[in-house]
Amino acid sequence: MEKEKQDLIFGTRPVTEALKSGKELDKVLIQKGLGSHTFKELIPLLKERKIPYQVVPKEKLNRITRKNHQGVIATVSPVEFYNIEQIIPGIYEQGKTPLILMLDKVTDVRNFGAILRTAHSAGVHAVVIPDKNSAQLNPGTVKSSAGAIFKIPICRTPNLKETITFLKNSGLKIVAVTEKGTSDYFTRDLSGAVALIMGSEGEGISPAYLKLSDIQVKIPMLGEIESLNVSVATGIVLYDIVRQRELNNK
Repeated sequence: MEKEKQDLIFGTRPVTEALKSGKELDKVLIQKGLGSHTFKELIPLLKERKIPYQVVPKEKLNRITRKNHQGVIATVSPVEFYNIEQIIPGIYEQGKTPLILMLDKVTDVRNFGAILRTAHSAGVHAVVIPDKNSAQLNPGTVKSSAGAIFKIPICRTPNLKETITFLKNSGLKIVAVTEKGTSDYFTRDLSGAVALIMGSEGEGISPAYLKLSDIQVKIPMLGEIESLNVSVATGIVLYDIVRQRELNNK
C-alpha cells in the first residue's frame, strides 16, 4: 500500500539532488543489486550528511510505492536535525542547567510522538536518538506529538555511545531508567545537569549504555504488571526532575 501521506522522493538523481541541496532526509532505502554508479555518488553523500540508509530487496520498495522508484526511495524528515555537541554549550551560556533525553531503540511512532510532547512540556532541551533502530519522523509522529516535534531540538547520532561520553565530559549526570536499577528514581538527586536514557519496552537499554551510566534508577511496580509504556515511564521520571528542580530553586 502506498504511503501517500508521507513525503517521499523517488529515484537516484532526485535523491542525490535533494542531498546536494541540503534537504533534510529521515532515511534512504536502496535496492539491493543496483549498479556501482549509484553507490559511487549517492553513498558518499549519505555518509557525509550522516543520513542512515538501508540496502533492501526490491519487493520492500515496491510495497512502499507503485511509482517508478528506480531502486531508491528517500523519506523526507518534517524537521531539521541538530547536533548535540553544538546545543550543550549554548545551554550553559544561557545560564541554564541541561536536561537531555536519550532514547535507545524506541521505534514506535506513537510512543515517540508522545515522548516528544511530554519532553517539551517538561523543559527538556533536546532529544537524542540513534540513526538506526529509532522511530521514523513522519506524519504519525507529528500528530502524536501534538506539534511538539517542531518545538524541541532532535539530535540524531550515528554512535550513541560516543554521544553519552561527550555528555559525561560536558558535566551531565547520565541517568538510566531500567528495571535493573538499584534505587527508586525519586530517592536520587536528579536536580542537576542530567541526560536521561530510556529504552524500549521489549529490550530496555543496551548493556553498553548501562555501563556508561552514572546512576541506574527504577520505577517501583506495585501491581502484577512488570513494566510501563515507555512514554508513560518517561513522563513520570521527567516530572520528578521538574519537581526536584523546583524545590532546589525555592
